[in-house]
Amino acid sequence: MSERTLAALGWTNELEAAHTTYAERGFEPARVVAEHRGGYLVRGERDERLAHARGKLRDHELEGGMPAVGDWVAVCDAPGGRAAIEAILPRRTKVSRKTPWLKAEEHVLVANVDTVLLLSGLDDDFNPRRLERYLTAAWDSGADPVIVLTKLDLCEDETKILEAEAIGLGVAVLPASNVSGEGIDAVRALLAPRRTFVLLGSSGVGKSSLVNRLAGRRLMPTGDLRRAGRGRHTTRHRQLLVLPGGALFVDTPGLRELQVWEGDLDSAFSDIAELAASCRFNDCAHSTEPDCSVREALETGVLEPQRWSNYLKLQRELRALEARRSSRVHRELKRRWRQRARETKQARRHGGKRY
Repeated sequence: MSERTLAALGWTNELEAAHTTYAERGFEPARVVAEHRGGYLVRGERDERLAHARGKLRDHELEGGMPAVGDWVAVCDAPGGRAAIEAILPRRTKVSRKTPWLKAEEHVLVANVDTVLLLSGLDDDFNPRRLERYLTAAWDSGADPVIVLTKLDLCEDETKILEAEAIGLGVAVLPASNVSGEGIDAVRALLAPRRTFVLLGSSGVGKSSLVNRLAGRRLMPTGDLRRAGRGRHTTRHRQLLVLPGGALFVDTPGLRELQVWEGDLDSAFSDIAELAASCRFNDCAHSTEPDCSVREALETGVLEPQRWSNYLKLQRELRALEARRSSRVHRELKRRWRQRARETKQARRHGGKRY
């Protein structure tokens, strides 16, 4: 492969500079284009190879150090025609969530994306609260969010579109149909060579079908509709695809659950942030304080109670997560300090030599 291959995958001068120290040690740049349970698929100048992450990356897992699809990495040859990932180059953006269940750990879904396409179906599965949650994660990623409302051909209530526009203040909202093709040109107008897009949405919302529509051919397998009219889950793992026009797309499996990792609530709920800023007191709790703009908006119907309730729910999640993260970091640092102390003590016993 030529150097133009790296450029087509989004290689920049900033990445070139970041890779300099690794290049001097004989490492090559590559981009992670797929993630499987057994490792990664990376694409570089020479070829596309299976790869595994060095053990030292796992030592930094506390800071989200494991590679993700979209990452640029420094690799070297490994036995069996594979590659070994030595390091992850600095990320411009990353879409993260809290790991499912009880662990307070970051799970990076995809890295170095320019635009996050948030897909929500206009069928019976339309869920405004879920869309707010996705938008919170998208704003936190550092990329630009765009809301794509799929299944326009099944929409029987156009107020859903108005509701999505009210949720996505300052964000483009594009209704489209993968079946009829209506609205697809508006989505296609976003595409540009070497720009990376990621599709996020629940299972069966039409992510793979949208990729096929934009590509003009079948790149991804799709499933038939269930009896209830919902699409079937078909994408099994995250993978980066190059569309004919040069745009880069990351298709992702449907997310059963998206627990926010950090979350930019002021951007996702800019209307509430503006209301709170106009309250009489800067530390207004929006409960019994006089001249509370938020409470007034709730009483007059300007602010939807369910939107306010979801905002408070996400706020509680983020506060609880921050407390658990702080506790986890403290325990991990304490563990490392004890390990270092044992190593130092052992070294002294052996005349200052470390083993």
